[in-house]
Amino acid sequence: MAQRKVNWFAIGISIAVVVVLIGIGAAVWWGNALANSAGEAPDSPAVDASTGAISVGDGPDTVDTYVDFMCPACASFEQAYGPTLADLAADGTITLNIHPVSILDRASGGTEYSTRAASAAYCVAEDDPDNVLPFVQAMYANQPSEGGTGMTDDEIIAIAQGAGASDAVAECITDGTYKRFVTAMTRETPVQEGASGVATPTIAVNGEVLSNQTDLTGDPERDIVSRFN
Repeated sequence: MAQRKVNWFAIGISIAVVVVLIGIGAAVWWGNALANSAGEAPDSPAVDASTGAISVGDGPDTVDTYVDFMCPACASFEQAYGPTLADLAADGTITLNIHPVSILDRASGGTEYSTRAASAAYCVAEDDPDNVLPFVQAMYANQPSEGGTGMTDDEIIAIAQGAGASDAVAECITDGTYKRFVTAMTRETPVQEGASGVATPTIAVNGEVLSNQTDLTGDPERDIVSRFN
């Protein structure tokens, strides 16, 4: 009998993945979140105000990534898949829809790092959408440890400006202008089939939500490109 191949990438993702369990605590969080409006949406042609997606590229196939900047599994996904997705967006093959979400504030020592970082991504998109992908890449290259306090606003501003953003982005980041928008858009993250709650990263190809445990092997061609129309 052939031995079944162990999917170590998926195992790593599943171990590191963050799951917001549906229960009393989640119900309370959900109720509180629903009580708040989405707040101001970024004024950027790259941002879909209804879904929170920041679009990079304009290709016919779509890849949606729901990511938390504190999430180690999201950094692993960026390392394994990010260069391929960036190339596909650049050559017109795909529209890469980046959804910066926040489910790990509890793991940043009360600093709300996930929400602040996601809000900053929208600030960068509003300032100049061309700088969003370099900002995302730099944020993962400098990702703080889960359970720590995360980066300060000044450190995030430095990364944003290093990615090409103008000086004007500083006030938007410091003010947390899009924190409420982040909270609202996080509620729109799809739940993977068989999962008990939201996980990061969550990936969808042409609207089909993938399973971290069975569909992500670390091979972009197999896992993503093969699903294009």
